[in-house]
Amino acid sequence: MKKTGLFVVGLLVGTSIGLGVTTMVTEMTSARAAGADTYRQLALFGDVFERVRSSYVTEPNEEELVENAINGMLTSLDPHSSYLNPKDFSDMRVQTRGEFGGLGIEVTMENELVKVISPIDGTPAAEAGVLAGDLIFQIDGENVRGLSLQEAVEKMRGPVNTPIELKIQREGADGPIEITIIRDVIKVRSVRWRVERDEVGFIDINSFTEQTDSGLEDAIAKIKEQVGEDKIKGYIIDLRLNPGGLLDQAVNVSDAFLDRGEIVSTRGRDENDVTRYQARPGDLAGGKPVIVLVNGGSASASEIVAGALQDHKRATILGTRSFGKGSVQTIIQLGSAGALRLTTALYYTPSNTSIQAKGITPDIKVVQPLPDELKGRVENAGESNLRGHIAGELEDDEGSGSSAYVPPDPKDDIQLNYALDLIQGLKTAEGVFPPDPNKALPN
Repeated sequence: MKKTGLFVVGLLVGTSIGLGVTTMVTEMTSARAAGADTYRQLALFGDVFERVRSSYVTEPNEEELVENAINGMLTSLDPHSSYLNPKDFSDMRVQTRGEFGGLGIEVTMENELVKVISPIDGTPAAEAGVLAGDLIFQIDGENVRGLSLQEAVEKMRGPVNTPIELKIQREGADGPIEITIIRDVIKVRSVRWRVERDEVGFIDINSFTEQTDSGLEDAIAKIKEQVGEDKIKGYIIDLRLNPGGLLDQAVNVSDAFLDRGEIVSTRGRDENDVTRYQARPGDLAGGKPVIVLVNGGSASASEIVAGALQDHKRATILGTRSFGKGSVQTIIQLGSAGALRLTTALYYTPSNTSIQAKGITPDIKVVQPLPDELKGRVENAGESNLRGHIAGELEDDEGSGSSAYVPPDPKDDIQLNYALDLIQGLKTAEGVFPPDPNKALPN
């Protein structure tokens, strides 16, 4: 089932994590070089803060005042720079690791209760008998009604080897069911796979965590085992609705399909601050055809992969224009005070192209029409629509991004089925398909 509202971890929008003293020393050096005017402005901030603290009509929370002031400064730079308080920083590290102490269930919210979409195989929840469709209405004696999905998920996570008691409603059961589960290390599945039409490997990458490259290797190996390496027609890599993640994982995923050449380069404020990432020999797909699916929900690390494989002509990019987030965020630890997420560079595809506020233009445009109930409710996603975004070198009036909708049922997925037809030789690439999304698909 395609990802349409599951919750295991939050979305990660950063593309690089850089921790350590070196980065902090650089920032301090820059601060020492500031002029007298800068320090006068800082003195003004201190004066305003003191007047608000002492004279506002109600006593303000000083910690929140400072945090909001810092975030105001950072968000004025671009939409992706921000301050992470200690809790947010901890959550972000959980997301990037791709593992946490928990139960092993994918959940959503339904009628104010937590609904189990699927227990993950081999996890404590699956072994304790939690089933898809179960409705969790109590967590350790506390009612779920009134909690947000985020709050409920946080209550279910916790230290490894600690117990948690759930009360669930199950269709067909005579009454509530009580289940005690011992938390364990849960690895988030950033990669899912299946075989389509008996001969095409379908690999869905929903985020780029520390587990993604190993998940991709495992998926390809299992597809080869199930189909037989000689019988595989090709692979479809689904990056739709993938908001990005770790830069090194985007590089590793690209490298899995490339034998040589540049994958991506990052460039900072200094013209000499350029880092290039190169592919190493070895193609996990064995040279078989690859199609990459993208849409307006494909951002950041997803665009690195799509751009690298497109420029090297290793894959056909199919779908609609991607989000257009071509900036790199570095995470700078601030001791016990959290961290700073700061945009420090832009990335460029191997053809020396910046996709900032432009996006990846697919080789074959395949529009996925919205169902009637979503028309007017789902807007096109794109960096160029974000207030305060960094202007892109190739940004134009068309802007970046497109619709970010994927049907939950594969049979309704026009983009996926067109890609399958291409790999199986049932269709030829026509550049734009269909010309009118309201017309019936050709046979």
